[in-house]
Amino acid sequence: MGSTDTVALIVAAGKGRRAGGDVPKQFQLLNGLSLVEHSRRALADHPRIDRVLTVVAPGDEALVVGETAVGGASRRESVRNGLVAIGTAARVLIHDAARPLVPTAVIDRLLDALDGSPGAVPVLPVADTLAMAGDTLGDIVDRSSLARVQTPQAFDYAAIVAAHDAWPSHEEATDDAQILRHAGQAVAMVAGDPLLDKITYPGDLALAEVRLGTRMRVRTASGYDVHRLVAGEELWLGGVRIPHDKGLSGHSDADVALHAVTDAVLGTIAAGDIGTHFPPSDPQWRGAESGQFLRHAASLVTAAGGIIDFVDLTIICEAPKIGPWREPIRQRIAALLRLSIDQISVKATTTERLGFTGRGEGIAAQAIVTIRI
Repeated sequence: MGSTDTVALIVAAGKGRRAGGDVPKQFQLLNGLSLVEHSRRALADHPRIDRVLTVVAPGDEALVVGETAVGGASRRESVRNGLVAIGTAARVLIHDAARPLVPTAVIDRLLDALDGSPGAVPVLPVADTLAMAGDTLGDIVDRSSLARVQTPQAFDYAAIVAAHDAWPSHEEATDDAQILRHAGQAVAMVAGDPLLDKITYPGDLALAEVRLGTRMRVRTASGYDVHRLVAGEELWLGGVRIPHDKGLSGHSDADVALHAVTDAVLGTIAAGDIGTHFPPSDPQWRGAESGQFLRHAASLVTAAGGIIDFVDLTIICEAPKIGPWREPIRQRIAALLRLSIDQISVKATTTERLGFTGRGEGIAAQAIVTIRI
């Protein structure tokens, strides 16, 4: 590999079963994204990091995004494999995937500290009373000289590679700062952050969800669509086929309700409109089922790190009556977006026989969607 100034190395090759679940904890989902993907994005988006490489267990390469290396039987071996895969670099940050929330300010403090030291780690003071453990409570341990050490840990690349080479092969290390200190090198300390707390047990994931929520912003966008009613077409509204003497005319199935919701979802991430992604000039979308448009829009929100919170849809027509179909439409939209039904509101109104909807010439729909991102 070529030389890069600063590389981030994410360690994601462990079993991680103490957190519960059917998959290793680094692949469990936090607000729609795996823990390792949260870490990868935070590091890749930092302007002072040039490259990100993730170390995974053999066979797990397809579970992560971007460049990977295959890990070893222990954390130390996995880090060593990752360092070899990097090739050459000036600096490296080594991070555990089980710490998905990585503040930008901590990365900056670590990289700044490397100007005067071959290694730097984020630390937090120990706030709780510490005591020796046994069948009964043992002696209190002085906490004034103790610190909680987190990751990412930052190193001069050549120094940490040399330290790994010098580490006794029959011993294990809990982190890479320990390995650098064993080689006689100094490790600076910078202020850590509670956001970096490691996810180890099931309750930790719930806490991370709360912490992530405090960092997210709320966005709301609207969508609007209109289609003509014509004889000889099926009527699809909200992903539900409704018996009627006319149907909506359009290039796809002309589901005006799903089109409005799709445009609102796309609007929350400023991703254009439905025509941008599925142009009516493209013959492959002729007669297409509109649910796939909505699923695509929702996937873009997820890819951007967003969560859809609520959909409010209003269908505007004189006929058919929407009331009997309200719940099936709610259920279908909830299924398409993988939301609970109480996150979907469907309303209907008329225009008191005014305008094209009042004359029964077409149906309009308006949607408002709220997300967190």
